[in-house]
Amino acid sequence: MSILKIDGVTKRYSNHTALDNVSFEIPTGCIFGLLGPNGAGKTSLIRIITQITGADSGEVYFKGERLKPAHIKDIGYLPEERGLYKKMKVGEQLLYLAQLKGLSKDEAKTRIKEWIDRFEIKEWMGKQIEDLSKGMQQKVQFIATVMHEPALIILDEPFSGFDPINANLIKDEILRLRERGATIIFSTHRMESVEELCDYIALINRSRKVLDGPVKEVKDAYKTDTYQIIGNGHLLVTSPDFEVLEQHESHGIFRANIKLLNNTKPNDLLAYLIPRVEIHSFIELVPSINDIFIRKVKETHHA
Repeated sequence: MSILKIDGVTKRYSNHTALDNVSFEIPTGCIFGLLGPNGAGKTSLIRIITQITGADSGEVYFKGERLKPAHIKDIGYLPEERGLYKKMKVGEQLLYLAQLKGLSKDEAKTRIKEWIDRFEIKEWMGKQIEDLSKGMQQKVQFIATVMHEPALIILDEPFSGFDPINANLIKDEILRLRERGATIIFSTHRMESVEELCDYIALINRSRKVLDGPVKEVKDAYKTDTYQIIGNGHLLVTSPDFEVLEQHESHGIFRANIKLLNNTKPNDLLAYLIPRVEIHSFIELVPSINDIFIRKVKETHHA
């Protein structure tokens, strides 16, 4: 079942169309990458899901119901532009925000203690937000976003400003939250973490959805039947079933990218090569999500 269904959503601001008839579904219990360049429409869609603004047309469904104010308690949102009360102490702020999300004072204190122990930030609890580094503030806001255990967690550029150690800490927490049943929308224009974290993706460019689906299926759809072969010997390919796209030789070692033609299989290429050269490595060149992202963005720019 889908936790969220976006059905023909359009949003305009004055003369600018932010979203143009966008539709896709987000399965329950997955990490969903909402991808796109800056200005593509990602934040506009998030604001509609979180009911900060409304769609001009189309519908959003949450757990099969038309989105309504009561659903807000089941959604956690970490915006790209962080917003904490700078003069308020960390502990007081977390307690206040937890109670805003519907937790009792005692329950909020229990959850806060669990999270500060996990993040090892007990010594920060009496500090004011303005006295913390940007990375520390982001940790506090991450805790505030997830401690009421929402069914849907929306993270807009969650790794922005984090050093590699803290970025890995947040990645681990995102994976742990998914294991506990949460669905996470991970919005970014940076591709580094997408393949590592995401089960599904949707790519928005120039206000339109241009691609969506399970990460593996998307990557499989953009395969080119190209293999990288590294080996010893002089590689000379004369078969019409194979095309050498790129080849380098140095000190008797060759590296070549070969594309299969005419529905030829990888084993056919291996059978052709083995009597002719010594194979050290044979790897299919599968495009990365970043490669596909760049290709689709270029296509839509030229459309």
